[in-house]
Amino acid sequence: MNTRHALIRLVTVVGLVMGLVGASLSLSTVSAATTWQPRAEQYAGTVTERDVAIPMSDGTILRGDVMRPADASGKAIAKRLPVIVTITAYNKSILGSAGGLGGANPSYLVKRGYVQLTVDARGTGSSEGSWRAFDARENKDGGEIMTWAHSSKRPWSNGSTGMTGPSYMGIAQLWAAAAQPPGLKAIFPQVPGADVYRDVVASGGQLDVGFIPLWLGLVTGTGLIPPAVASSDPQSAVVTLLQHLDGAATFTAPLLLNALLGGEPAHDGPFYTERSVINVIDKVKVPAFFIAGEYDLFQRGTPLLFENLNKRGIPAKMIVGPWDHLQGSSGAEVGRAGYGSLAELQLRWFDRYLKGAKDSRLGSDIPNLTYYEQGTDAWRTDSKWIGSSLKGSKLSLSGASAPLGAAGGLTDGAVTSGTSAILPIPAAGLCTRSANQWTAGIANTVAPTLPCFTNNALNDASGAVFSTQPLTKAVTLQGPINAHLFTSSVSGDGMLSVTLEDEAPDGTVSRLTGGWQVISHRSLDTARSRYLDGVLIQPFHPFTKAAKKNLASGEIAPIDVEIFPTRAKILPGHRLRIAIQAFDVPHLLPTLPDLLGTVTVMRVHTSAKNPSTINFPSVGTLPTVR
Repeated sequence: MNTRHALIRLVTVVGLVMGLVGASLSLSTVSAATTWQPRAEQYAGTVTERDVAIPMSDGTILRGDVMRPADASGKAIAKRLPVIVTITAYNKSILGSAGGLGGANPSYLVKRGYVQLTVDARGTGSSEGSWRAFDARENKDGGEIMTWAHSSKRPWSNGSTGMTGPSYMGIAQLWAAAAQPPGLKAIFPQVPGADVYRDVVASGGQLDVGFIPLWLGLVTGTGLIPPAVASSDPQSAVVTLLQHLDGAATFTAPLLLNALLGGEPAHDGPFYTERSVINVIDKVKVPAFFIAGEYDLFQRGTPLLFENLNKRGIPAKMIVGPWDHLQGSSGAEVGRAGYGSLAELQLRWFDRYLKGAKDSRLGSDIPNLTYYEQGTDAWRTDSKWIGSSLKGSKLSLSGASAPLGAAGGLTDGAVTSGTSAILPIPAAGLCTRSANQWTAGIANTVAPTLPCFTNNALNDASGAVFSTQPLTKAVTLQGPINAHLFTSSVSGDGMLSVTLEDEAPDGTVSRLTGGWQVISHRSLDTARSRYLDGVLIQPFHPFTKAAKKNLASGEIAPIDVEIFPTRAKILPGHRLRIAIQAFDVPHLLPTLPDLLGTVTVMRVHTSAKNPSTINFPSVGTLPTVR
């Protein structure tokens, strides 16, 4: 047990260093625009029953901690109450002491008349089995856990259930909801992913090496802590630990090696289809409140989940803030949107849908979509993800750009022909906000004062830049973006890393968002791509091994680079610009078989014959841009 306690302390310290503290803040920050106020505590304290056995249909025993309201003496309140469930892969024994790794402090809801059930996912923490990262069996567990919590056999459950939690715990909510278990009435996912491959594992076709190894290490490491149930059921603990070791040896390690060698996990296919909740989101029929981040790992995916429910008329809200993954998981800054703290929003949401509280102003107080606007620091609202106020717009790349040289043009006017070399500089991206984003926010926590995290000018010097003239009228954009770039390559392959930016009059370059695309994965599925007013704003590439094809020698072809969505207003006097490079380190790296083909010179072509453009949804009609 000494080893276990030491490991728990180590992971807890790491969690605190990573900046996860602050999620339990419940200071009221409700906007003056609403008359709603949070309820006071009903109960003086909480009491927790540890490692309750939860049997699955295949005989595997999962373990959960049940937190219940208690009186001043610490005795559990003998009353059936709604149950809030969190399913975690990060070991529930350390979840509460690692700051915001689990979102808001559950005691806030428990003291107001809820029960909290926190469950270790299969193969993690104190639960039996081998972890396989959202495989079909684990996803089935979600529905079974909720059914167990709903059952009248639980003396503390009144049958109504909801779910909370960020990241992995947010994704688990959606898998559970897709099973449509009895009693589940609402969920509250923070920063959940949708499409595992495109969102994070291999954005643009190269492997994520900034976050995925850290994440796999976190799940595996916390899974190898001796189970907390060791003192009460040593035999179960031994079996569980051996199963966790087996999972690390037969799943995690081979998965990483196979991907690096260019095997099945390096391409989209059945492995990722099974693990991507976007494929079952149509089955989710309960109200959902999403928290998303503009600099989050799931910047691309969370809005797609919200949009699906919103289109189908399922009550859905989404707040998108200026947050990386750790900040979005913490939720400590959610109150900046003006509707209340994370805990207060959860209370309001669950009181409405689990307790049936009358809340006629919920819809008017909190619009469906609330989006932080870069450039103004304002919060904007809408009823839809891609609303009627948005217009498909495009600007053309013009002329040429060279490293350390003058920028090319970005215009809606006449185009000057040009060719720009994109050199293979494997340090590109190393000190940018991208580096922070794709290490989940760790980089900013370790070195928060580095100027290159807020000014991309130095990084861009090694790439090709295309910029508007100083704007005379503001340009506002919202949603997904596409860089349509006519490209050639000496090797026939390579990766285009494209950054969308705002250049201030003083020369400061703010990264708004970015996108990536491997040339050999350029094949476009037009049926699954998104168009607005006939303009391609979100390309969809198959990323399969069969669709992969290098350019021929001398061939110039259009490469559509999906740039992840954002909301930004480029003010008069500022310039809208893009920067194009061949690497984004430490975010992405090629597989070993593709390495030599990546270290190549690419060229971006601009002309009437090769019309390279940047396509985006603008708010209203795009003003004249030169």
